[in-house]
Amino acid sequence: MNAPSPSPSFDLVVVGGGLAGCAAAISAARRGLSVLLAEREAALGGAPVGNLVLPFMPWRTKDPATGETIDLSQGLFSELCERLRAMDGMEPDTNCCVPFSEPHLRVLLDRLCAEAGVKVLFHAALAGVEKRGAILAAATFACKGGLVRAEAPLFVDATGDADLVAMAGVPFRVGREPDGLCQPMTLCFRISGVKEGLDRKAVNARWKEAQAAGRVTNPREDVLVFRPMEPGTIHLNSTRVVKLSPVDPWARSRAEAVAREQMLELFEFLRTEFPEHFGAARISAAAPAAGVRESRMLEGRHVLTAEDLLACTRFPDAIAAGNYDIDIHSPDGSGTSHHYFEKGRWYTIPYRSLLPREGGDNLLVAGRCISATHEAQASIRIMPIVTTLGQAAGTAAALARKAGVLPPAVDAETLRAALRSDGAFL
Repeated sequence: MNAPSPSPSFDLVVVGGGLAGCAAAISAARRGLSVLLAEREAALGGAPVGNLVLPFMPWRTKDPATGETIDLSQGLFSELCERLRAMDGMEPDTNCCVPFSEPHLRVLLDRLCAEAGVKVLFHAALAGVEKRGAILAAATFACKGGLVRAEAPLFVDATGDADLVAMAGVPFRVGREPDGLCQPMTLCFRISGVKEGLDRKAVNARWKEAQAAGRVTNPREDVLVFRPMEPGTIHLNSTRVVKLSPVDPWARSRAEAVAREQMLELFEFLRTEFPEHFGAARISAAAPAAGVRESRMLEGRHVLTAEDLLACTRFPDAIAAGNYDIDIHSPDGSGTSHHYFEKGRWYTIPYRSLLPREGGDNLLVAGRCISATHEAQASIRIMPIVTTLGQAAGTAAALARKAGVLPPAVDAETLRAALRSDGAFL
């Protein structure tokens, strides 16, 4: 590998170009910071682009007394949805599993970053971190032409897997207590040429029969089907890879192969059991990689818990809100548990859950790898919520830079006021 190229300097380096990372980079750049957004793949978007994750799960609730609809994910996420619809890249908002177009999303995120002045580096895998005490000084990325080293006084980890956190020696935890198992990985894929009228109850009944008879190996208890924007196509989120660590390189490699076998198994099951609907069908798209629901999570100044969510806690330093159900796909195999929040009720997420407890004073964390327990992370991991977490991290970075302080010293009320001025719901 070649020596690192001359090191450019930025106000902020954001590692990971998913929705959280894009929101962090755009928010900070709009407030005047010079920002590098480093993404290991060829496009921005993260889970929907790299893992074919669809749709946007519900981000609204309704006040049962007044009937008022309350958007819990606003700000940049609202802007994203509005501009996607203007491009004909998202269906009208019913707040019930809203499908969108991944190709349109890629282009839109490119445009938003360009408009804000974000410097984007694609094909850039995090390869090293330099620290001075508890301060991150530089990050090095493995790129096509060699190593690229970037310096900054502030960093955001939006990798999803807390890669920057781990590489910087900042404390983290993995999975659930006490065994460290994570929610299963899933390879999403699509089948086109499906004839209308498929009875999903009949599909699930025969799936259970096939499992009981040992004809399929996939442990998932049902066949989860969504409708993408493409006509005559179904989107399946039903492969389930369990007990393989998403952050162990050998286990992760094995998981990708297992997931692909399950994809083909599920497709053949549908063609065999329902030839009248799938006789002429074909797999039309498969995610490049299995999606990860849970892996490393920051050990932060506040660990968000299920008790915080169930109490619908209103934190004084709240920077985001949500009420998506506590949706835990069993790390052991079959089964998915849910806790649904009552209409008109929601929890908040504190700024402290974005800040390391120790070892990273100039580091913020955004996305599904913030400081949370296994149970709480099962709710905050959805795309609308992680976008709002990214906006909060980028805004906090801008305020810290302007004030000449580190992120823990940013005044919570000042941050909340800045987020509100940019349309966020707190």
